[in-house]
Amino acid sequence: MNSNDMKLSRRDFVNATVAASTALALPSALLAQTPADARGPTAWLNMTQEELDAAYNQRAYSPNMAQVLSRWRSQNVAARGRLGEPEVHAYGDTAIETLQVYRSAVSNAPVQVFVHGGAWQSGSASNYAFVAEPIVNAGGTCVLVDFASMNDDGIRLSDMCRQVRDAVAWVYRNAHRLGGDREQIYVSGHSSGGHLAGVIMTTDWKQAYGLPADTVRAGACISGIFDLAPVRLSHRNSYLNLTDEEEELLSAQRQLAHLNTPVVVAYGSNETPEFQRQSRDFAAAVEAAGKSVSLRVAEEYNHFEILETYANPYGVIGRAILEQMGLAS
Repeated sequence: MNSNDMKLSRRDFVNATVAASTALALPSALLAQTPADARGPTAWLNMTQEELDAAYNQRAYSPNMAQVLSRWRSQNVAARGRLGEPEVHAYGDTAIETLQVYRSAVSNAPVQVFVHGGAWQSGSASNYAFVAEPIVNAGGTCVLVDFASMNDDGIRLSDMCRQVRDAVAWVYRNAHRLGGDREQIYVSGHSSGGHLAGVIMTTDWKQAYGLPADTVRAGACISGIFDLAPVRLSHRNSYLNLTDEEEELLSAQRQLAHLNTPVVVAYGSNETPEFQRQSRDFAAAVEAAGKSVSLRVAEEYNHFEILETYANPYGVIGRAILEQMGLAS
């Protein structure tokens, strides 16, 4: 046996780790080959309840999650040191309804509104300066949104969706105060923030806010969720407690009549089978609706690593964001 025979690809390593940590979290290709009755009753597609829960649990597919999140923290500290402290603006009445703004040195700059992830349960705008830095360096303004979480008393997913929509409406009406151009507002989000970004982009802006239908010029949904039906069947519904109305109205894939902007949909090839499927199905639905979509796959990146490509102006996501904003010179 030579040395090449001993080498494992990164995908082999991830798959082996997944199999060891959650034996039932099988890739969808294997699930399709295994009779459902051999594994137990199915809960969604060809997955048992245990498999479905694993498919909405990023930890099982991201063995290096702790290391990546530690890198995020280091990158964030370094970026804040270079950019300086952000401006903070209130967009609503509660303490959490604030925006952290990293302003461009260029007047009338395009504005990127970024929505962080955290399984709808955690996260803070203050942790994402590393996302803002390449945008500011390229001549754009970056707005990081803070909003409530499902861990807050009395908060529902519909409240979170209303807050991020309110934030974008505030940015549109106040772009001049930020040195930005209200005709060039872009939106992006990662993970549960990718879901919220999809909700933002499928908002009926005229009906809800009296704003133009194309309030958002373009957007990017990174590793997001666009149909809440399987989420509602998974362990995540233990804290979401979704209603029929929320499932329908907050699933971007079901609200494409209100999509009036080009969208980039992106995911990593080492993400869970369901997160990959959600992105592929959403992109296919947008295309079938006759609207502009670009599907990007970050090969050999998992759910957490992919956001690091946002912080790189030449990364899969970073390049796509700057191209949308007209800043990829």
